[in-house]
Amino acid sequence: MNRMKNKTAAAWLAFVGGPLGLHRFYLRGFGDLLGWLLPIPTALGIYGLERVQQFGQDDVLSWLLVPMLGFTVAGCALNAIVYGLMSRSQWNARFNPGADPEATPGATGWLTIGAVVLSLLIGTTVLMASIVFSFQRYFEYQVEEGRRISQ
Repeated sequence: MNRMKNKTAAAWLAFVGGPLGLHRFYLRGFGDLLGWLLPIPTALGIYGLERVQQFGQDDVLSWLLVPMLGFTVAGCALNAIVYGLMSRSQWNARFNPGADPEATPGATGWLTIGAVVLSLLIGTTVLMASIVFSFQRYFEYQVEEGRRISQ
């Protein structure tokens, strides 16, 4: 028999270890393709941060790579929010099939709410920072190109 999947554990894994696919492995096992693919944009985003430190903010490639990390973190935070806000019966029907709809692993406690609140706070901040970074670099690049053309 499969072990029951705990909603609080899944929410925290999505928030803390989501960019590495840990929540996907917990819920779906090591055969989950998306769980194995999640570290790729995470690693590319970290590489983008290293490029910013090495080459400065004018590095065009970092404009594309850094937001990958931000969007991955924000997406995983959104997963944590969705998991934490699922009703007990929805959780158990989806991740603990065959279990009683009111089984304890689908319960929402204060730790679950903590994961949801932190995911909302940090996920939103990271998402907005990623968008701002990308657009600021893009518009600065457009201004520089316009100046170059007009000379």
